[in-house]
Amino acid sequence: MTRVQTAMHMGAAGLIAGVCFAAAPPAEATAALAPHRAVYDLTLAKSRGKRSIEAVHGRILYDFSGNACEGYALQFRQVSEIDSGEGKKALSDLRAATWEEGDAKSFRFNSENKVNERVVDTVDGNAGRDSSGVSVKLSKPQAKSFDLDAKIVFPTEHVRRVIEAAEAGKTLLELSVFDGSESGEKVFSTLAVIGNAIAPGDKLPDDAAAGNRTLAGMKRWPVTISYFEQGNAKTGEQTPAYAIGFELYENGISRALTLDYGDFTVSGIMSQLEIKDAPACK
Repeated sequence: MTRVQTAMHMGAAGLIAGVCFAAAPPAEATAALAPHRAVYDLTLAKSRGKRSIEAVHGRILYDFSGNACEGYALQFRQVSEIDSGEGKKALSDLRAATWEEGDAKSFRFNSENKVNERVVDTVDGNAGRDSSGVSVKLSKPQAKSFDLDAKIVFPTEHVRRVIEAAEAGKTLLELSVFDGSESGEKVFSTLAVIGNAIAPGDKLPDDAAAGNRTLAGMKRWPVTISYFEQGNAKTGEQTPAYAIGFELYENGISRALTLDYGDFTVSGIMSQLEIKDAPACK
């Protein structure tokens, strides 16, 4: 379940805590993202197809901080136990940290994924953007450098673009996203489908967002983002590598998660939420 990391940074998403340095706030970053710490409890919503899943139990910790001047840092952890029946269980523990410059010119990422306490993926690297494109340098899983198209976006930039599209009344947004997950080399083509805005006071939440004074005055949108392996031609029958649904607030906080991995779907209920004070730009 490593790919949930990108989409979670919709509030994506989508992965390095580090030293933040001052920079002028980017003019195009109109969406003000709220520093916050959220916990989501995971359970199996549906199992289908050839892969039989009997139960899923887990939790996501999502700790987002920073601002447009100092950059945005994310600490992320997802622990999931997947029960395939007949005593077959797999425990996945993904830990990731990212840092993204406020104007999306620089991105650092580090992650480690364990399955049954055995390390299966470790990634460490950084990416930089200039007028000619995006350059990526990896130190793990092995030293490697490569270039990406200038049109790709990083996770925090992605969430800003989704919010701005929603504010503008758009219902579809297609972007190529690089988040440094898995091998640190993948770029995904994404399609965001944005539903009608839910006005403040409508469809009151019944999770940790309930009664929150900050969120009570904000509208939110139902969003579904599908992630496609880049390089595959998009056709009406193409199946995404995975998809995630959620309700996205104006300030980037997400609730009511649905993580669709094809053979099974997991729901994520926000059980804890702490909205932090946003640091002022200096």
